[in-house]
Amino acid sequence: MKTRCTLLFILLFVKSLFLVHAQEITLFQQFNGHYDYLAIGNTLNPEENNQSTFCQILPASQAFLQMPANTTIKAAFLFWAGSGEGDFEVSLNNIPITAENVYNVNFEDDNFGTLPYFSCATNITNLITTQGNTSYELTNLDISETLSSNPGYCVNRTNFAGWSIYIIYQDNALPLNQINLFLGLDIINRNVQEKTILLDNLNVLDTQGAKIGFLAWEGDNALNLGETLSINNTIISNPPLNLANNAFNGTNTFTNSANFYNADLDVYSIQNNIATGDTSATIKLTTQADLIILNNIITVLNSQLPDATIAVNQYSIPCYSKTIDLDYTVYNINSTATLQEQTPIAFYANNQLIAQSTTENEIAIDGFENGNISLTIPENIPDAFILTIVVDDIGNGNGMVLELNETNNITTENIQLIPLPEIIELENMLSCDLGFNTAYFNLTNQLELIQYEDINTIRFYEEFEDLVNNENNILNPENYSSIASPQIIYIKDAAEECYTIYQFNLITENCPPIIPEGFSPNNDNVNDWFNIQGLYDIFERHELQIYNRYGTLIFVGDNSKRWEGTANRGLNNQNKLLPVGTYFYVLNLNDSNYKIMTGWVYLNR
Repeated sequence: MKTRCTLLFILLFVKSLFLVHAQEITLFQQFNGHYDYLAIGNTLNPEENNQSTFCQILPASQAFLQMPANTTIKAAFLFWAGSGEGDFEVSLNNIPITAENVYNVNFEDDNFGTLPYFSCATNITNLITTQGNTSYELTNLDISETLSSNPGYCVNRTNFAGWSIYIIYQDNALPLNQINLFLGLDIINRNVQEKTILLDNLNVLDTQGAKIGFLAWEGDNALNLGETLSINNTIISNPPLNLANNAFNGTNTFTNSANFYNADLDVYSIQNNIATGDTSATIKLTTQADLIILNNIITVLNSQLPDATIAVNQYSIPCYSKTIDLDYTVYNINSTATLQEQTPIAFYANNQLIAQSTTENEIAIDGFENGNISLTIPENIPDAFILTIVVDDIGNGNGMVLELNETNNITTENIQLIPLPEIIELENMLSCDLGFNTAYFNLTNQLELIQYEDINTIRFYEEFEDLVNNENNILNPENYSSIASPQIIYIKDAAEECYTIYQFNLITENCPPIIPEGFSPNNDNVNDWFNIQGLYDIFERHELQIYNRYGTLIFVGDNSKRWEGTANRGLNNQNKLLPVGTYFYVLNLNDSNYKIMTGWVYLNR
């Protein structure tokens, strides 16, 4: 965006002694390439109105277009202007044209009230491309009602109308130029006798061939009252057609005509008025009598620079995730040089830097490069936020690439993450401890508590993170071994786009032991010991006492010491097999959920 400067101004001038309201000139459209411009047009005034008392305009006027050889039309714009609120529909070669952009300015006359003036602009690229080199006639620009309803126009001799066409064309023999077209209305008059316009964002690489052109309405050759045009404080001229003190004198530099009544279409060389390295140019216009309305500005900038832009192609947001998969494209479309590789890209969430990347390759003029990145959104960023992506940003808002346009590097997206839903709680599952806090569960029994459409969309998980990441699901939920109590199990139903989540606890409990009424310790490997099922390695702190029929304690056991029909208490018969008969037990499970259990058991052979 910093370039050698070729500048074109479109200026509307109207004589007045009164106060005016204006619309600032702003950038309308930009072109980059081997481009230049030319302009044609004509007035609808029959003669110079400062020398006459006519109060009408011509019904039509013509201008001939002759494009240079070996050129291609890239864009064309029709401008028309005149006294009044505006005529927004005209014809060009009998083709109806409707205004796409309208600009107005008012003069408050103490005698005649408000005197408005207008300018219209329309893109006519297709029309000019189709008809090409030929004569163009503008018709149906009618301001007769305006002139007849308010005599102030003709009394003040500010009755005018006219038109012009600007053509942006490509010629590969030209240097690489940037053309900026600005539209708006801004004015000076006898009371405000000068206007300064600062064009910044320039980068003057070469002054050779720099020029400035303008279109001005109501320029009178006989009024040479301090009408000047200067660039960087130097007045410019191209005598004998345009003198230094009469810049707006009804001339057309393109046709070398001095009969462009009440209009000027002039071009000046300014290659001696700017310098290599300039980043701005100051333009000043002065007048001692006429009111000057600046309507359009077009800059043709010779500069071999890239222009990086970025666009989001698509992105996906997984359900209940803080991760975004993003596809984007970096363009170098509106450029005059290759965009270097490793051009930085910064990604912001609510203006907080969250990721960085770079381009991988050089991107040619009119080229592009696709990219992909996975963004992890920090926890402090809300679910709804603005994602901002900036190409040529090292992560602090500063770039490293000098570009034609430094203001078009940003794209934004309104992002809405999908928050985690409320997890649905299911009833706990209970199972008996089979030893060392191990229990088996058929997790699929919980499906009786929920509604689902397809069993194939159901998954069970031990960890919530695994559920979110869709990994490490339980492979055999019908026979699941749990070694912790309580243990949380999650169910994910992925039938919908964003799944439903359930959770429940597995509770491993110590079930009541089953005490047999007899056993036969005869070494036949069948029922050889007092096998109390659900006791050992479950009630690991239990104590078992065995008494004979006389009430004598003959055996004390625990989790590591089982009764196999021998005594380990008393002075006699220790470690010897006891006689057949009935014995009595006292089983203290040392569990607050159970009382001491007593009963009898028959020892047999």
